[in-house]
Amino acid sequence: MAYVVFLAGLAVVLAGLTWFASWAKRRGRGSGVAGALAAYDEAYRTTAHQSHYELRQQADRKSESGSPDEL
Repeated sequence: MAYVVFLAGLAVVLAGLTWFASWAKRRGRGSGVAGALAAYDEAYRTTAHQSHYELRQQADRKSESGSPDEL
């Protein structure tokens, strides 16, 4: 019975954290956590750190619009 209670509690905590992550992402409040993870990645996982900055650069780029003279 103790295992069932433990697993149910774990499921509730994980569901709450998932909801909070989606809420923070929608509201744009995840930048502090993203910065902390970027610092960790820079120290211990350099390829992940490089990928993080490449993805941020890609997100910041504006897509090229077509020429108004095109038919």
